[in-house]
Amino acid sequence: MASNSASQILAITKTAPYSKPMASRFLQSRRPYLNLCCLSQKFSNDNALFCLPNSKSFLLAKELEERNSNNHSPTLREICLDHVPGNVLRRLEEVGYLVPTDVQKEALPVLFSGNDCILHAQTGSGKTLTYLLLIYSQINPKKSAVQALIVVPTRELGMQITKVARMLAAARHMGPELEQKSYTVMALLDGGMLRRHKSWLKAEPPAIVVATIGSLSQLLEKQILKLDSLRVLVVDEVDFLFKSSKQVSSLRKLLTSYSSCNNRQTVFASASILQHRRFRHDCIQQKWTKGDVVHVHVNRIMPMPACLYHRFVICGRKAKHQVLLSLLQSDLPESGIIFVGEQSEKSKKSGQAPSTTAVIDFLRASYEGCEERRWLSPCVYRYCS
Repeated sequence: MASNSASQILAITKTAPYSKPMASRFLQSRRPYLNLCCLSQKFSNDNALFCLPNSKSFLLAKELEERNSNNHSPTLREICLDHVPGNVLRRLEEVGYLVPTDVQKEALPVLFSGNDCILHAQTGSGKTLTYLLLIYSQINPKKSAVQALIVVPTRELGMQITKVARMLAAARHMGPELEQKSYTVMALLDGGMLRRHKSWLKAEPPAIVVATIGSLSQLLEKQILKLDSLRVLVVDEVDFLFKSSKQVSSLRKLLTSYSSCNNRQTVFASASILQHRRFRHDCIQQKWTKGDVVHVHVNRIMPMPACLYHRFVICGRKAKHQVLLSLLQSDLPESGIIFVGEQSEKSKKSGQAPSTTAVIDFLRASYEGCEERRWLSPCVYRYCS
C-alpha cells in the first residue's frame, strides 16, 4: 500500500490452547488470544506484519503483544483533541483531569465516532465526565436552543452532574471563535424551581439541561421546553429509571415521542444493567437508540474487598442521628458516603427541611472535627430515614 499506515492482517494458523472468541457487538476487555483468525492492527510500513503459516506465528504474536503494552498510553487531551473545544480541554487540565479512566479510554472513541452507547461501569469509574465530553464536542454555544439533555432519577445526582458540567463550562480562556459566548447549563431538579426557569427557557434556552424525569415531563407536556435541536440525550442510572413504575412511562415517551433516535446521539449510563444483551436488543427494537448502539462494559468482575465489614443496626426513628454519630466516632473514617432516604411529598409541602440537610446539620453540630469537605467527598453508611 502507498500510505504510511495500513491495516495488515495477521493470521495465526497453529492451534492454541485458547478457544477463539465469539463475534459480538458488545465491546469486551482487551484480553490476548493466541488463536486468532484475523487481527486487524495499524502498523507503519517498517513494522508491517504478514501471514506466517508456521510456528513463528506464536513468537510474532508475543512480540506484538509486548510492543502494544509498551506503547504510549494516550492522555485525555490526546483522545479528545480533534473533538472537544480547546477551552474545555484547558479547563480539564486546570482541574486535574489528565489521565483517562478505563471507561473513558473504551467509550470516548466510540462516542466521538457517532455511535449510540450503553456505558456500563461501576460507580466512580468516570462515566459522567465521559458523556459530558461528548456533549461539549457536539453543542454550539452560539446557538440558543437545548442541544443536550441529561435525565437523572434523583435531585442529588442531578446536582452533582450540574456541578461538573458548569465546572467544565467555566473556561478562563475562551477562544475567539466562540465570541465570548459561554455554555449555559440549567438544572430542572425541583418542582418549586420550575416557575423561575420558565421565563429563562422562553427568553434564551440553555445549551445543556440536567433534569429529573418528573420536572422534565411537566415542561414537555406544556411545550415550554422543546427538543427540536437536541443533539445528545443521556439517561443516567437508566436501570433505576426503568425499574420505577412512576417514571418508566414518562421515560419511554421521552425516548420515542418528544425526540427521535435518528436525530440524536443517545447514551445510557449505569453501574448495573441486568441482562445487558436483552437491554441492548430492546433499545434497538423499541427505537430508543439506533441500530449501531455499542455496549461498553468495563470492570465486569470486581472481587469484594477482603476487609469489607457489614453491620446492620436497628433503632428507633428518633435515635437514628445518635446511632449514626456513634458509628462515625467508633470507625473514624477518613472519608465516607451517607445515603439518606428521599424526602416525601408530604414533608416537602409542610416546609420541612430535606433529610440530607437535617443529617448534615446534626453532624456539623455534633461530630468533632467536622469540615465541609467531609460531606462533599466520595466506609459507606446507608441511613434509612
